[in-house]
Amino acid sequence: MGVEEEASSFLHAPRPGIKRTGTAWTAVAHIITGVIGSGVLSLAWSMAQLGWIAGPVTMLCFALVTLVSAFLLCDCYRSPDPEFGPKRNRSYLEAVHETLGKRNALICGVLAQIGLYGTGIVYTITTAISMRAIQKSNCYHKEGHEATCEYGGSLYMLLFGVVQVVLSQIPDFHNLQWLSIVAAIMSVSYASIGFALGFAQVIANGFVKGGIAGVSAYRAADKVWNVSQALGDIAFAYPYSLILLEIQDTLKSPPSESKSMKKASTIAVVVTTFFYLCCGGFGYAAFGEKTPGNLLTGFGFYEPYWLIDLANACIVLHLVGGYQVYSQPLFAVIENWIAEKYPDNRFLNKNLTYKFPRLPGFQLNLLRLCFRTIYVVSTTMIAVMFPYFNQVIGLVGGFGFWPLTVYFPVEMYFKQKNIEAWTIKWIMLRAFSVLSFLVTAFALIGSVEGLMSARLS
Repeated sequence: MGVEEEASSFLHAPRPGIKRTGTAWTAVAHIITGVIGSGVLSLAWSMAQLGWIAGPVTMLCFALVTLVSAFLLCDCYRSPDPEFGPKRNRSYLEAVHETLGKRNALICGVLAQIGLYGTGIVYTITTAISMRAIQKSNCYHKEGHEATCEYGGSLYMLLFGVVQVVLSQIPDFHNLQWLSIVAAIMSVSYASIGFALGFAQVIANGFVKGGIAGVSAYRAADKVWNVSQALGDIAFAYPYSLILLEIQDTLKSPPSESKSMKKASTIAVVVTTFFYLCCGGFGYAAFGEKTPGNLLTGFGFYEPYWLIDLANACIVLHLVGGYQVYSQPLFAVIENWIAEKYPDNRFLNKNLTYKFPRLPGFQLNLLRLCFRTIYVVSTTMIAVMFPYFNQVIGLVGGFGFWPLTVYFPVEMYFKQKNIEAWTIKWIMLRAFSVLSFLVTAFALIGSVEGLMSARLS
């Protein structure tokens, strides 16, 4: 099988008929679940590295890039017409395949699956950190702030993995609405608590800490690496390109899916940017040079301990759902490809029905059980080996931001609209893409350096 045939098989396995019942508000819930994740906890540290001018401006720039990307992608759901076209592109990969061809789709597919996989690793690490923070918070409350309250995180990662093995048996993205709504509520809750604690600390201090240049460093090189890692952390916190079309595929019409998704994207990006600026800004204002890498687990705050416990519990509940929001698109692509490649294999395609007394019956697919269990186990093991929060977030953010959030959406727009070379619109979008590439490359290099330094230290 050639590269083009392989790509077509990989991206276009048949799907059963699906009833679409989603609205703009359920889409907002999905987006907030996917966007306000573990990335928000690193934003105070990122703000501290960039300073009072560059920090907020950088966050607003990333928000604008994310929204522009979302608008470009919303019009890719149907083709050739973005509102009434008969062809549905149900995932990011299908849109790239339909618009840019099979070879671009294969490259995009590899990058997309690595990005989704990396997000699963980040969520596993963050969950363990939050669970450990609850233990430490209670310890500090009982023993005093100077007590040695150190706990390992590997056990919590394993427990999180067990929960995800169970939840990963949810058939597909269309069965996640309830989980996304709960997770979205949790994400807004802990972001609000982080903002409130930072605000209260600023009031208690009586002044705003921090400066225009950000935190100091022993060497100029250290400052450069910290800034690059901060950019990677912000890049991780914003984009949801990989799941946008999967979310759009849940929407009913009329109004057109494109209009509903653009409305949902605007609301979600405005809400997340508000929380990001509040959490990042007040976290830096509260702690200045001592801003922790993780706002709610770095123990800049000790009291009220129960509120910190509540915030970290909300983080855990959110990441339980967020892990599935980012994993289900990957599951769908791989499983559909395998099912099409081996259509007559009973092990891969047979569903087993189980019924327990007084409980509804459920179907268990052997391919789904084996593949998804192996997937969860692998993300858990890598998280155990590299439990470095800021560095891993920066690495994942830096790796996927430019190609998946900027390059492919821009190229699809050029192709759809037949934009001629060297027109004003062409020049602006090319400059936009090149600048985004340079920022992403800088962030990626710094995050790799940070991860290696943390691993070898």
